[in-house]
Amino acid sequence: MRLDHLWLTDFRNYTMAELAPDPDGLTVIRGTNGQGKTNLLEAVSYLATLESFRGAPREALVRRGSERAVVRAEASRDGRSLLLEAELPLNGRDRYLLNRQPLRRGRDLLGALRVSIFAPEDLHLVQAGPAGRRDLLDGALVALHPRNDALRSDLERVLRQRGALLRQCDGRLDTDAESTLDVWDSKLDELGSRWADLREEVTGSLGPLVSDYFAELTSAPAHLSLTYRRSWEGRLADALLASRREDVRRGVTTIGPHRDELDIQLAEMPARTHASQGEQRGVALALRLGVHSLVGTVVGSAPVLLLDDVFSELDPARSAALIRLLPPGQSLLTTAGPLPDGPVPALVVSVGAGEVRAA
Repeated sequence: MRLDHLWLTDFRNYTMAELAPDPDGLTVIRGTNGQGKTNLLEAVSYLATLESFRGAPREALVRRGSERAVVRAEASRDGRSLLLEAELPLNGRDRYLLNRQPLRRGRDLLGALRVSIFAPEDLHLVQAGPAGRRDLLDGALVALHPRNDALRSDLERVLRQRGALLRQCDGRLDTDAESTLDVWDSKLDELGSRWADLREEVTGSLGPLVSDYFAELTSAPAHLSLTYRRSWEGRLADALLASRREDVRRGVTTIGPHRDELDIQLAEMPARTHASQGEQRGVALALRLGVHSLVGTVVGSAPVLLLDDVFSELDPARSAALIRLLPPGQSLLTTAGPLPDGPVPALVVSVGAGEVRAA
């Protein structure tokens, strides 16, 4: 899998822009801060995931003064050429096309292009609450099998509907509300149990990979382990029934996969509270490298690797280790400074004043 060409129209700070990265090696995108380096990677990742890896709303992706942004890319997968297009209007529905054919649903574009993303903000995977760690697992599941996105969407819909019903109850559950809650609990039991099973399975596959990458990145003897911890015991249906009174009182769903945790232990201690910041950065990088490796192995071709300003937050030793560990395949890397010693880039481009040009 590779990205052959990228075109942007009115995306972020770009009126028009093109990028043709090296097909098999490392493309370095240089420029001072605030010039739009990250915007290029964001556009690529948007076509792969249908969302901004910076958590930006759609309107933030449209250049100021414009009505819509357009992102187009030529990609190659298994010897086939694909044309991916996304039109993002300020108002109205997004429009997605594959090989110039409109798609009924945006999720039908998932799997056409796969990416792995590294960014300085990845430290939140270790330091912050469990939501980011759950998102890491969920993103891996969708990258491995795009059909999992439909299951995730169904689960999120059920959680929204159940939450809305609980809020409407206002602390009291009458007969009609109880009957409706039984329906949502049955659906949540089915979908939530399946999703938790998938998360647990992918955690088991990731654990050894992440541990090995962490050891290579940090040269640390401490063992790193991953454990998926559910917010309930036994059958989810039974746990939902047992927590019903508390859920009604609080107006929220207190157990389920949206409350689960990916527990990261370093030397049998929680990495979130006991690891140094340098170790935590190593853990975050190892998590991303582990997902990248797993997806490449299962799918049969490595995702396009996107590295956004990763050296700004790493010490020289970890920067050199990351360069050394870059897997084979296509990589795009942004930087405002020099690269650590290591592989020579196959292509270098510069970004400035809303333009992309050869360095």
